Amino acid sequence: MFDAMKTKNECVEWIRDFFDKNGKDCNAVIGISGGKDSSIVAALCVEALGKDRVIGVLMPCGVQHDIDMAELLVKHLDIKHYAVNVKAAVDGVKSSIPLELSVQSTTNIPPRVRMTVLYAVAQSCNGRVANTCNLSEDWVGYSTRYGDAAGDFSPCANITVTEMKQIGKILGLPDVLVNKVPIDGLCGKTDEENLGFTYDELDKYIRTGEIADLEKKAIIDDKHVKNLFKLKYMDTFVPSEG
Repeated sequence: MFDAMKTKNECVEWIRDFFDKNGKDCNAVIGISGGKDSSIVAALCVEALGKDRVIGVLMPCGVQHDIDMAELLVKHLDIKHYAVNVKAAVDGVKSSIPLELSVQSTTNIPPRVRMTVLYAVAQSCNGRVANTCNLSEDWVGYSTRYGDAAGDFSPCANITVTEMKQIGKILGLPDVLVNKVPIDGLCGKTDEENLGFTYDELDKYIRTGEIADLEKKAIIDDKHVKNLFKLKYMDTFVPSEG
């Protein structure tokens, strides 16, 4: 019984309230991938703040096969945007480390470089960086800590993929963006191929606790427990008193 219009309106008000408290004249800075999440967050920010206070940053790593989707989004919303190709920076980091990097580390360098770019833009344009993760991805840790999991405010952290699509439709975004097959842009596979289950299955499980395939339930539960650390601040030592 998800009310997309109600949630969209509440989220827009939440964004306005965040900026009222954390920089009334600040801009929202958003990494634009061409997928539904960054498209929806950008559209929410435009509705909340006006298009003149939203800045998109396109960050291909070399050649991005779907960069036209990111260009479609910034044109559709008519927002100021910058294109920053991060390949040289990513290659520079890789070549500067004097050891053989693991597959996981090389996969996570690009999103961490991209977040560095977003903060450089934000600190140069009086901005606050938007986190574009959704509840479904966060639930199973499908994000890079200090990469796309970072940000100053997170409009959609409690909204599932299924719900995001409904909000995207209400926002009037092009269908090709809202229903685009999600690909992480890092290893060439779709999200669902990497995860081992569909977002429909995951979202139903999150919201109702119901799932037919017990093997997939076990995979989801395992990922959820193992990746909870991504949603917390780092552990810190507290000296005893006295």
